[in-house]
Amino acid sequence: MQTYQVVIADDHTLFRKGIRRILEDAEGLEVVGEAADGLELLKLLKSISPHVIILDISMPKMRGIEAINEIKAAWPGIKILVLTMHSGKEFLHAALTAGAEGYLLKHDTETDLTEALERVLQGESFISPMLHQYLTERLIDMCRGVPASPDDALTPRQRQVLKLLAEGKTNKEVAALLFISEKTVEHHRSNLMKRLKLKNISELVRYAVSFGYLANIP
Repeated sequence: MQTYQVVIADDHTLFRKGIRRILEDAEGLEVVGEAADGLELLKLLKSISPHVIILDISMPKMRGIEAINEIKAAWPGIKILVLTMHSGKEFLHAALTAGAEGYLLKHDTETDLTEALERVLQGESFISPMLHQYLTERLIDMCRGVPASPDDALTPRQRQVLKLLAEGKTNKEVAALLFISEKTVEHHRSNLMKRLKLKNISELVRYAVSFGYLANIP
């Protein structure tokens, strides 16, 4: 029987220990590393290559959604199961859009964690039962031709620019952080405002908060 390697990323030490205990009792799963934040997780992945990562959304230094984008860009073969307390559809949408294969709510951990991992490792998807209604409604909307959120059409670079602008960075600061020109930042900013139908920076900040783009917001 194959043993799958697992990394746990969550800023709560006791919760990580609890997850580890559950997985120690499961066959075919081995915890090979832990991380307390997104940056620590990315550093860890440079030395080990797990089959799956159990990842929280709310972490310091680098939020979970941002970490998923980075992981999928550098290690596309690693599966990601989001394990979070956030049941809002905006967080589910952001996680799936970033590339997560599964989304499990923390209060479902004891009953559904091992099944979620098995499904994800088999190339399937797993979503906490209470979130199925949102997915069903979205499918119905798609069948009826109801347009999806404008956020669906944003590129990874546009999302980076959106996050930094919402944090209060100037065009010059964004350019320096992303190693692009100020002119390119201005181009992205203009396209963002048009695509998301935003009138000013205040609306951009509210949008970023609602979709969990800000690092200090869950």
